[in-house]
Amino acid sequence: MGSGTDEQCGADPRGTGAAEMRARAGAFVARATARHRLPLDYSPASLRLVDFLVDGVRKGGADRERAHDTLVELGAYVGEVLVRRAGAVWVDLDEPQRGWFGQPVGVRMPDGRVWNPLGKVVNRFETGSPEESLRTFYLTLHGRSRRVAA
Repeated sequence: MGSGTDEQCGADPRGTGAAEMRARAGAFVARATARHRLPLDYSPASLRLVDFLVDGVRKGGADRERAHDTLVELGAYVGEVLVRRAGAVWVDLDEPQRGWFGQPVGVRMPDGRVWNPLGKVVNRFETGSPEESLRTFYLTLHGRSRRVAA
């Protein structure tokens, strides 16, 4: 399963339910593409750009608390790539899952596995490690649908 601890982005009342995640991703894409013309097209290849964005936030010196909203938005984008390209659906996590992942939401893959894109973004932020690549996360993810969304 995905990664996470109780210290991740955490259960936050600021619109981090499954029903809000698509809108959070869309708002992030609208802002990022309007200001910087970034190629955020919900493709698996665009996750390489998300790796660079997370690294930029990290190198900019922000701590996790100051970077919280940005990390949630980046996690929403990663999750939305899984929804649109891998057949996942956003889900509100139950109490044990919240404890395991340290997040209020995740994505359920077509095979029933639940993954933690928000926590994966936080891990990339905290470690800066290439092993925490969001693009690699997508490419090695178990349970993806074989279909490709338009």
